[in-house]
Amino acid sequence: MSLHVHDLTVGTAAPDAPTVIAVHGITGNGLNWTLLAELIAERFGPGVVRLLAPDLRGRGDSHIGPGPLGLAVHVQDLFVLASSLPHPPLLLGHSMGAAVCALLAATHPEAIRGLVLVDGGVNFPVPSGLGDSDIDQTLRVVLGPAMKRLERTFDSPTAYLEFVGEHQAVGPLLRGPDADQVRRYLDHDVRPCAADPTKYASSCVLAAIRADGKDVIFHPALAGAVRRAVEQDVPIDFLWAPRGLFDEPQGLYDPERLKLLHVPDEVRVTKVPDTNHYSIVLSRPGLGPVIDAVARHLDR
Repeated sequence: MSLHVHDLTVGTAAPDAPTVIAVHGITGNGLNWTLLAELIAERFGPGVVRLLAPDLRGRGDSHIGPGPLGLAVHVQDLFVLASSLPHPPLLLGHSMGAAVCALLAATHPEAIRGLVLVDGGVNFPVPSGLGDSDIDQTLRVVLGPAMKRLERTFDSPTAYLEFVGEHQAVGPLLRGPDADQVRRYLDHDVRPCAADPTKYASSCVLAAIRADGKDVIFHPALAGAVRRAVEQDVPIDFLWAPRGLFDEPQGLYDPERLKLLHVPDEVRVTKVPDTNHYSIVLSRPGLGPVIDAVARHLDR
């Protein structure tokens, strides 16, 4: 398998340690979860829980390779990874990674022990009438600076970090108490350009980002994935941030939107106060309730 998987377990995992596979968002990478690894070790003890965090194809050290792109590719990669383990893992996904996890749970429920979705994966039905050019524009509007960083080069890794530091939601995290973990995640993304090694750019492959973004909007099975997983007895937690991708007051979800989405009663829904779309997985206050959900699924 060409997927690069980070083993972020703190200490040596015990032979019978349960495994969590943590899946990042659309422009992230596996080191998004370094703070989670540290907090899991603090909560449960070193080596008690094994944490695996892949770089999805087209990010970090995972190349896209020949063939199709899109969420189905990630679902298959994660299914192969989950099936290679001695026991079914718990899946934890953020944003687009939550969508991938929801699709896997709906199609291969036997491969996992449960699902924790963080600010993603619970989707409205597919819209109609959007073309490819509209997808690009939608991604630029939704992702803002995150999309802009993929479309330009930088004179140095420091210049890259300075650019990300201007992001309304991520910048404060780079100046906060867990800045070292956030910087490690960002350092894994920036690398010399293939065309000009004197310049630096994001590891994210634009073709992969576009294909995944289009699937998040158009994938015909995504809107019903959580319900199908519930119908197949997959236990699910869904956690959401009240603030958005730019730390704006309106997040991706709110009580009214969740009501319209008809989230199944079997899904445990948790609002994580005082978080935005990024701080819910890149800060201690955000990750506390996420780890509570992990603990429930692992009976710890």
